[in-house]
Amino acid sequence: MNSKQTKDDKMEKIISLCKRRGFIFPGSEIYGGLSGTWDYGHYGLALKNNIKNFWWKKFVDDREDMYGVDAAILMNQKVWQATGHVAGFSDPLVECEKCKKRFRTDTIADTKKCPDCGGKLGTEKQFNMLFKTNVGAIQDESSISYLRPETAQGMFVNYKNVIDSFHPKLPFGMAQIGKAFRNEIAPRDFIFRTREFEQMEIEYLIKPPKGDEWKSIFEEFKNEMIDFSKDIGLQEKHIHPIEIAEADRAFYSKRTIDIEFDFPFGQNELYGLAYRTDYDLKKQSESSGVPLEYLDEESKEKFTPHCIEPSFGLDRTILAVLSDAYTEDEMGGEVRTYLKLSPKVAPVKIAVFPLLKNKPELVKKAREVYGALKKEFGAVEFDDNGNIGKRYRRQDEIGTVWCVTIDFDTIEKDDTVTVRDRDSGKQERIKISELVSLIKQKMA
Repeated sequence: MNSKQTKDDKMEKIISLCKRRGFIFPGSEIYGGLSGTWDYGHYGLALKNNIKNFWWKKFVDDREDMYGVDAAILMNQKVWQATGHVAGFSDPLVECEKCKKRFRTDTIADTKKCPDCGGKLGTEKQFNMLFKTNVGAIQDESSISYLRPETAQGMFVNYKNVIDSFHPKLPFGMAQIGKAFRNEIAPRDFIFRTREFEQMEIEYLIKPPKGDEWKSIFEEFKNEMIDFSKDIGLQEKHIHPIEIAEADRAFYSKRTIDIEFDFPFGQNELYGLAYRTDYDLKKQSESSGVPLEYLDEESKEKFTPHCIEPSFGLDRTILAVLSDAYTEDEMGGEVRTYLKLSPKVAPVKIAVFPLLKNKPELVKKAREVYGALKKEFGAVEFDDNGNIGKRYRRQDEIGTVWCVTIDFDTIEKDDTVTVRDRDSGKQERIKISELVSLIKQKMA
C-alpha cells in the first residue's frame, strides 16, 4: 500500500470512528447533508470543551494580563468595510465547463483541467467568502450585515470598552473563543476546512516598539503555542513552526509564523502567530471616527498600540488530536483500535463496570464507586452493556483512560477493584479507599 492510500485510509477510519462513537456527525444528515458542515455529538463536544477549557486556563486564567471578550457574531457592516473584507475577502475560483464543479485554483495542480472529470476549466474569477445577510424587517443597503469571517475584529472594536472598564496597563491582551464563518469554495478534509468553524484567539497589545522590542513577546507566544500543542497530546515530531516570507504574509504583518501539523492528508496549517502592528485599531478608528488610542498615565503620551496575535483553529485542533490519538495494535490476538488521548482532554477519564449486570450486589457496589469517582472527576461513565471484553473495546475507541471493574473479589474478599490502563491493557488491583488518590497521581 502506498503512502497516499495509507493516509487516506487513516482519515477514513477516523471519520468512521467519529460517527460510530458519537464524536462528530455530518451536518443535516437525514436530508442528505450540507457540504462543509459538521455536528458534534456527546463525546466530540466533551473533547471540544476540554480543549477550550484547557486553552482558557493556560492563556487567560493563569495570567494577569488577559481580558475575556465574547463579541456578537453579527456586526455593523462598516466593521468589515474598514478592514477590506467586503471589497477583497476572496479566493480564486474556477468552474469546470463539463461537470460544473468549482475549485480554488490555488489548490489544484492543473488550472486548465478538472481534477474530477478531466473537463476544461473556465476563466478564473474572484469569489467573496463573506456570508451576507440582512438585519431587521426591511432589506436594503442599510440593513446588510455579515456572519463574521474571523473573531479578531470583535476584540478590536471592543478595545475602547476594555480600556474604559478595566484601565489595563500595557502590555495586555484580549482573548476570545467563538464561531466564524466563511463561504468556502471547496470545503474538504473532514473538519479541517469548513464553512462554520471555531477560533481561539488573542489580540495582545503592546506599546509601539523601538527596534526589535516586540520580538521577545512574539517568541514567548510561539513557545507557549507549541507547549499547548504538546500538552493536549500532539506529538512534537508532527509540529512544524514555519516562517512565512514577506511576499506571502498579509501586507500589514511584520512577521508571521504558521505552526503546521502532519495531518493524515499532509502537512498543513494548524495555528498562526502574527505581528499585526497597529493596522486594525487604526483602520477601525479611521472608519468609526472614534479615537482608539492609549494614554500612558506616566508619560502622558497618546499612541495606537501594536498587536501580536496568536490564533488557534479549534476544529483543526480537534482533528490534530484525533489524528495523533488514533492507534491500532494487537491485543488478545485481535486488532484493537483505540484513541490514545491525553487525560487532560479525554471526554471520559474513567469508566466503571460491574463484572456482571445481572448480579445486584455487583451493580450496587459499582454504582457506589461510580458515584464517588463521578463526584471527584466529573468525566466518569457507568457501563454495563455487553460482556467485559466488548466494554473494554468500546471504551478504548472512546479514548477512556482507565476502566474500573467491580468483581466478586471486591464484594467477598478485600474491597479492591481492578484498574485497567487503556494504552497497555495492564490491570492492577487497588483498594477502593485508594482509588481517587491513585487516579489523581496518574493524571498529574
